[in-house]
Amino acid sequence: MLCRLYGARKLSGKCSSHGPPTYPIIGCLVSFYKNKTRLLDWYTELLTESATNTIVVRRFGARRTVVTANPDNVEYMLKTNFGNFPKGKPFTEILGDFLGYGIFNVDGDLWLAQRKLASHAFSTKSLREFVICTLEEEVENHLVPVLESSAEAAEVVDLQELLRRAAFNMICKISLGIDRCSLDPSLPASPLDKAFDIASEICARRGAAPLFLVWKIKKWLGIGSEKKLKDAIQEVHAYVASIIKDRKEKIENGENEISCRHQDLLSRMIVAGHEEEVIRDMMISFILAGRDTTSAAMTWLFWLLSCHPEIEQELVKETTSMASESMLDYEALKRLKLLKACICESMRLYPPVAWDSKHAMDDDLLPDGTPVRAGDRVTYFPYGMGRMEALWGKDWFEFKPNRWFNNNGGGGSLKQVCPYSFPVFQAGPRVCLGREMAFIQMKYVAASILRQFEIKPVSSNKPIFVPLLTAHMAGGLKVSVRKRDALR
Repeated sequence: MLCRLYGARKLSGKCSSHGPPTYPIIGCLVSFYKNKTRLLDWYTELLTESATNTIVVRRFGARRTVVTANPDNVEYMLKTNFGNFPKGKPFTEILGDFLGYGIFNVDGDLWLAQRKLASHAFSTKSLREFVICTLEEEVENHLVPVLESSAEAAEVVDLQELLRRAAFNMICKISLGIDRCSLDPSLPASPLDKAFDIASEICARRGAAPLFLVWKIKKWLGIGSEKKLKDAIQEVHAYVASIIKDRKEKIENGENEISCRHQDLLSRMIVAGHEEEVIRDMMISFILAGRDTTSAAMTWLFWLLSCHPEIEQELVKETTSMASESMLDYEALKRLKLLKACICESMRLYPPVAWDSKHAMDDDLLPDGTPVRAGDRVTYFPYGMGRMEALWGKDWFEFKPNRWFNNNGGGGSLKQVCPYSFPVFQAGPRVCLGREMAFIQMKYVAASILRQFEIKPVSSNKPIFVPLLTAHMAGGLKVSVRKRDALR
C-alpha cells in the first residue's frame, strides 16, 4: 500500500511544516496575492519543500489553514478522527444557499441519515442497469451522431463542452429521470444548465475570496455577483421543485410505475416518502457532483492521450478487441483495465476536485506533528498529492498508466492504491457513493469515442487547469474529429 510506503519515508512525531513568508497582522497576504493566479502550483511547491508535505497558511481576512499532501494526515482527517473534521459552518455557509441541506453540505445526524438513504439507492443492481441503459441511449443516439457530423463537416468542436453537456444529460436522466439539453454545439445550453454554471462558479469564488466579508456584504446588499447567484439559485430550485411536484402527482395517480419504467433516484425517493425539500436538495447535490467531474476527467484524458499516441493506440486495441460486442455492458467495461489505468493516471495529474477542506472542531495534532487549533481550516490537496515524489517517484510528472499495474509494465491486475494517497473520490466514511457509477460512465464514453474516432487538439499549447467547485480546462478543448475507419 502506498500509504505504508509513504509513512516509512517520513519522520514521525516532529512538525517540519513550511509555509509562505508570513508577517504580523497581514500574514501571507502579499505572497497570496502575488500567486493568486497560480495557487495550485504555489501550494504544491511549498508542500514539496516541507519535510512533512504539510504547510500552515495564515493571512489577514481568513482563518488559519493547514494544507496537507501527507496521506497519513489525510487518513487521520477522513477516517481515524473523522468526527473532529466535519465540513463545518464556514463551508456550509459558502454552499448553503445553493445546496441547502443536501448531502454534500451537511454534517452530523443529518448527513448520516442522507448517507444511509443514498447508499441504499446507489447499491442496487437495478440502478447500475439503469445507468448502463442511460449511457447507451445518450452515447449511441446523441453523442456519437454529433461527433460523426463534426467529422463529416471537418468542423472544430469543443470536446470539453460536448462532454459536459452529455454528462449533464446523463446525470439529469439518472437523478431526475428527465431529458436534457441538446448536444448540438450550435445551440445554447439549457436554462437549467446555465443556472448551474452561474451558481457553481460564484459559490466557488466565495470560497476562494481573499476576504470573505466582501461576498457577505454583497449578499446583504443584493448586488453584483451575489445578485446573479440568488437569481440562478431561484431558477434551479424552482425547476427541480416543479419536476418533483409533477412526478409526485404522476406516482400518486398511478401514471408512473417505478418498478417497470422509472429507476431514477427521484422516483425512488418519492416512493420512499421523503419530504420535497429534502429530495430537492439531494437532487441538486447529485447533479452538481455528476455534472462536471466526469466530463473534466475525460477532457484531460483525451488531451493527455493526444500527447502520447502510443498509449492511445494501445487503448484503441483494447477497446476494439470488443468490437464483436455491439454495446458495452457492465462485464465488458470491467475488462477495460488499461482504460481504467489511463483514467486514474489522468485524475492523478488533473483531479476533478483539486482540494477539499474540513474545519476542526477541537484542538488536535496531525500524525506528522502539525498542531491544529479548533476552528482551523484543514485542507487535503489531491492536485499536490499527485505531484509528490514520495508517493509517485521521480517520474511523477509523466503520464504513465503502467504505474497502476502490479507488474508496472502493463497488463495483469491493477494495483489496489491506498485511497488516502489518491483521494480523488474522498475516502473514509464520506467516500464518494457514485465512484463506481463515475468509472462506468467514463469508461463507456471514452471507449465509445476511441473505438470510432480520432480526436486531435487544434492547438499545441498546454491547457490551463482551472479549479472551481470542480476543475475545468480554461477555454475548453478545441479538437478536430476523424472517423477511425476513414483512416485505415
